[in-house]
Amino acid sequence: MDTSEAIKRRWAARAFLPDMVGKDQVRDILETARWAPSGSNIQPWQVAVVTGEAKQKLGDALAAARAGGLPQRPEFEYYPKDWMEPYDSRRKACGLALYQALEIGREDKEKRMAAWLANYHCFGAPVGLFFFMDRGMSAGGLIDMGIFIQSVMLAAIDKGLATCPQAALAEYPDIVRGQLGLPDSMMLVCGMSLGKADQDAPVNNYRTARASVEEFTSFHE
Repeated sequence: MDTSEAIKRRWAARAFLPDMVGKDQVRDILETARWAPSGSNIQPWQVAVVTGEAKQKLGDALAAARAGGLPQRPEFEYYPKDWMEPYDSRRKACGLALYQALEIGREDKEKRMAAWLANYHCFGAPVGLFFFMDRGMSAGGLIDMGIFIQSVMLAAIDKGLATCPQAALAEYPDIVRGQLGLPDSMMLVCGMSLGKADQDAPVNNYRTARASVEEFTSFHE
């Protein structure tokens, strides 16, 4: 598979088969992704790979926190407080497509909550990846992290696996660090589900639109 095809084929899976993903497969994915570029080659990424009982316990703790109304404490503001166009329309269209695929109505708060809580158990994927960087890094480190995370997703496609990058897995960083025994100096950026996609699940059979090149590009000669 060439790079262009892999980029276009990447999508966020939200239903996974229980098929195990071996540690060697995960290592191979990270072996490829570690060649991602970073400013001055600082390579700020740290990755926690969570499977089995550890994954179940962490998912239970995160879901309990959300269901119990514990305030979220992400390490940084992912989204703006005040939305503007065209971004507001894009996010609403994305959410509408997701809930339509799940056949969940706007007023069905119980099903919406259940769908959200599935985030914390990685949508049934056997592997959860948690991406950290040193708290002392600046905003440029987040750019490097994004490049690395995209590299992980593309390397997973090469292995026949699917992913879902998730800001939701970073809503309660203190819980994640506590469950995994990690120091506070490690800032949680986001998480990711990794596994074999359930191709028959309706939630895996819709795709989001992309703006045309003309909409975001200007050429200056």
